Amino acid sequence: MRHLKHLKHLRRKINISGSPVLGVVATCTEELAFVPYDVSDETILNLEESLGVKSIRSSVGGSFIIGSLLRGNSNGAVVAGFILDKEMRAIRKHVKTARLTGELNAAGNLILANDSAALVHPDLSDRSIGVIRKTLGVEVKKGTIAGLKTVGMAGIATNKGILVHPKATSNEISILEEVFSLPVDIGTVNFGSPLVGSGILANSKGYVTGEDTTGPEITRIEDTLGYE
Repeated sequence: MRHLKHLKHLRRKINISGSPVLGVVATCTEELAFVPYDVSDETILNLEESLGVKSIRSSVGGSFIIGSLLRGNSNGAVVAGFILDKEMRAIRKHVKTARLTGELNAAGNLILANDSAALVHPDLSDRSIGVIRKTLGVEVKKGTIAGLKTVGMAGIATNKGILVHPKATSNEISILEEVFSLPVDIGTVNFGSPLVGSGILANSKGYVTGEDTTGPEITRIEDTLGYE
């Protein structure tokens, strides 16, 4: 990670565009973070240093809830089908990108992914599954977390670990462990929110979480996602 010696001075708890639901308004991979246009330069710097990424200001269909509408990994990005052509061109300058064109297309909500696997909304069509598999370059399995189909907000996956909704069942956790071959644990963010994917941006190099997140919640995040 760049400037590792300065990391202790960075803010791990931040809001983006005034919101603690970081995973709704933004998303990241190992190399990139996609954020709304109104994010401050200070926040951009903090994200880049904390996550070891390059930040890309963007929108999807004119919307700034990018985290709900885009999911990517080191191989590519899948985005909601209503993305504008000019927005698509801008994102494609940085990463291979494909649209989800079905009725279910809010990719960030529907897909939990890292660089090796993906768990997705169980009602996604075979065509959408094929787009995800080809674009992200991973095997894809349908499933739920805590009975929720919006697995992209019910969990957060990096290449080191997975943190999920506290009501995830033992069977769901076993499936995640099998699919991703990584440790899985339960937790919350933003003072008790079970939708952990909505409150964290994380990769194997670092993380940031919403300002409402408590110390015990951060301890669980760090332990589960493998930060020393």
